[in-house]
Amino acid sequence: MSATDPTDPDAITTVVFDMGGVLLDWDPRHLYRKVFDDPAAMEHFLSEVCPLSWHLQHDRGAPFAETLPARAALHPDHADHIVLWGSRYDEMIAGEVPGTADVVAELAALGLRLLGLTNLPAEVWPSVRASWPVMTAFEGVLVSGEEGLVKPDPAIFELLLDRFAIEPARAVFVDDVAANVAAAQAVGLHALRFTDAPTLRVELAGLGVDLPA
Repeated sequence: MSATDPTDPDAITTVVFDMGGVLLDWDPRHLYRKVFDDPAAMEHFLSEVCPLSWHLQHDRGAPFAETLPARAALHPDHADHIVLWGSRYDEMIAGEVPGTADVVAELAALGLRLLGLTNLPAEVWPSVRASWPVMTAFEGVLVSGEEGLVKPDPAIFELLLDRFAIEPARAVFVDDVAANVAAAQAVGLHALRFTDAPTLRVELAGLGVDLPA
């Protein structure tokens, strides 16, 4: 099959990208390394005070204005660190994941439809969208915090398919988390677990989407 042959009923026409870990290098450590002098203290903070399991509520739509004061009340010794989650979130993004923006540009040049599906707090999405030029390539992005749903909930994948009228068998989803890849496959999407841009090129070629080596 060929992604560039519109007469091929099996051709891939749509590629859906996760954001953090695929397009953007997101990690709270990028911020908190600037704040903590002791790496062990930083890791304790990120595992016990503000772990990713706690942060997931923001991806589901909970506002920082409510969650941060509540967390600071539980951990008053870390109150100054906790509030940074809201005020300096952008600093958790170190930059683009090497090579992925080039893949996006080349897919766009082939005429493929490009969409995004990301677990992200609604209130930081406008800043993220404005800060990274790669975002302009996307026809639309489904943001978990705006929908009250998070990956790998099957409901967010069903919403993606419905909102953008995606034919699953002709679409590819790219994510760095195994559970999200499995959830995408369960609704009929082709799904690739992202490791790096060169590997993604090879895997897309296996689906008939040939990009320059």
